[in-house]
Amino acid sequence: MKRNQKLANIVVAAVIAALYATLTLVLAPMAFGPLQMRVSEAFTLLPVLSMSAVWGVTVGCMISNSFGVLLGTNILGPVDILAGSLATLAAALMTRQLRKVRVKGIPILAPLPPILVNAVIIGTELTIALSPDFNLGIFAVNMLQVGLGQLVPCYVLGLILLYVLEKTGLDHRLFGVK
Repeated sequence: MKRNQKLANIVVAAVIAALYATLTLVLAPMAFGPLQMRVSEAFTLLPVLSMSAVWGVTVGCMISNSFGVLLGTNILGPVDILAGSLATLAAALMTRQLRKVRVKGIPILAPLPPILVNAVIIGTELTIALSPDFNLGIFAVNMLQVGLGQLVPCYVLGLILLYVLEKTGLDHRLFGVK
């Protein structure tokens, strides 16, 4: 029986969204705020394997940020539902473009977009939310904190995730990668 690729892509995106949101919300105390480390950001490297992952991480981020606002853990408020999700979408699309840039088979540049885009966008959001006037020094600190908080999830966990998926062949089974 021929696999329905469109349905498979939707299911993959939905599973990624659910995993991203669940992991973010379970670890909410460390996923929101000026000092944040979202372990779920490891999933932002999955666009290397599939376009479905772009939509999965974007929807997962939107769900996480929405529940974070409802639960009071997302200090950035409703603006983060849109801005944070758009940052994730932009970073995921850039990550997808960098998928073929590899060193010894490792997509070494793929983690950069989630780190840099989130540092700038979330750093800006934090500066506006926490400071009465936009202060360049506070912005630089917020940007640095967010960027550093992205390093481990993206460069360590994300690359390990990709490595395991590719080495075990799960990239083929889960994402239809050829």
